[in-house]
Amino acid sequence: MKETTMKPAHEANMQDYRIEHEPFYLPIQDEVELFQIAYENKLPLMLKGPTGCGKTRFLSYMAYKMSLPLITIACHEDLTASDLVGRYLLDGSSTRWQDGPLALAVRHGGICYLDEVVEARKDTTVVIHPLTDDRRVLPLEKRGQILEASDTFMLAISYNPGYQTVLKDLKQSTKQRFVTLEFDYPSAALEEEIIVHESGIDRKSASDLRKIAEKIRGLKDRGLDEGVSTRLLIYAGVLIKKGVEPRRAYEVAMIKPITDDVEIQKTLTELVSAVI
Repeated sequence: MKETTMKPAHEANMQDYRIEHEPFYLPIQDEVELFQIAYENKLPLMLKGPTGCGKTRFLSYMAYKMSLPLITIACHEDLTASDLVGRYLLDGSSTRWQDGPLALAVRHGGICYLDEVVEARKDTTVVIHPLTDDRRVLPLEKRGQILEASDTFMLAISYNPGYQTVLKDLKQSTKQRFVTLEFDYPSAALEEEIIVHESGIDRKSASDLRKIAEKIRGLKDRGLDEGVSTRLLIYAGVLIKKGVEPRRAYEVAMIKPITDDVEIQKTLTELVSAVI
């Protein structure tokens, strides 16, 4: 049986998920055009890349540009299928059904974004599979109903392959259901422009930050699991703009967040000194 009952507008509250102000985003390649094509052809989308490289910002930018609600779900190991789909709640002496965020987007349209989907339990992510093929449906098993996706619905997930392990990785049966846009850190010129815009520091300081980041990223897989993200460079820039001594800003925003190893921290501090 097909679910056809619509929730009243005051229950849906889709306006709460609209982005009112344009996020700052500088395209790196052809990701804007590819997103538009994927959306127009109802293709699910995977954003793949390291932490803090702009995946979430890109999605916010596209949601704003296309006037779409954006429902973001931060995935974690305790996330259940009911958290995504919905559940019955007590309402006085009776019960009522409440859509979960995924069902809300499926029913009313918009982008549903599962951030760091690999963190969710595999038995939870299975519920998205029927939405990623030509069926575009979401089973509401507790209601015995099948919810057909709105024409304006899009499913998007993010995935950081740098964190994959035997226990935490996406199954091929999930990966191969998505068109994938691969993200990486921006080019030097773009990254400097982003740092200047987001933190307000001068171009020379932004250049120093970018050069340090380049050196640190060169140590990935040689003691570091991840390089320093563009997000952390912005944090460091904000601290410097507010009067924090640059070396201290580098330490608290770029070195200590990416490693707890004292010896590696010392190595990175020496690297900073060599660059500046």
